[in-house]
Amino acid sequence: MSDINANQFSSIEQMRADFERRSQRSISMPLAGMLVWLFIAVISFFLDSKLAIYVLLFSSGVIFPLALLIAKFRQEDLMSRTNPLSALMGYCVLMVNLLWAVHIPLLFVEPKLLPLSLAIALGLHWVVYSWIIQHPLGIIHAVLRTLMVVSAFCLFPKNSLSAIALAVVFAYMISLWMMLRREIAWKA
Repeated sequence: MSDINANQFSSIEQMRADFERRSQRSISMPLAGMLVWLFIAVISFFLDSKLAIYVLLFSSGVIFPLALLIAKFRQEDLMSRTNPLSALMGYCVLMVNLLWAVHIPLLFVEPKLLPLSLAIALGLHWVVYSWIIQHPLGIIHAVLRTLMVVSAFCLFPKNSLSAIALAVVFAYMISLWMMLRREIAWKA
């Protein structure tokens, strides 16, 4: 983090323009998330619920490395060391990961709640992303995802993991569509 120098930017607008230019619409992370949750949705139909929970647990750890791989092909600077807004997103990821202190006890006390908890928690950073890009799509994603995940949990109690995973995939599909279509106001 010592490479980050906010003084190289004269305004927050310059930081945002730089973030947009480097991140190339930030597609890699949500695409990776969507692919992993789709895998979880499909595999959960074939596994017993206890094993499916463990697949969810370990598969969620694949999202970031998969995003790095996708970013490499898309030439996204997923982890810019020069823009404070990229650092802010990094702190948001840390914040979301601190919620594993809730997820792990749920695994042992009430495992059926783990998919609900994880699906909501892994979407919280979208609110800050929305502020960075000055577009409502991140807020829409976080709120829609939360509402759909809770609805899936309540409406499909016998297949809640599959339903939750499909709800997350649907939220990602909407967000990716919005991300690809939105106008970018800041040109570097």
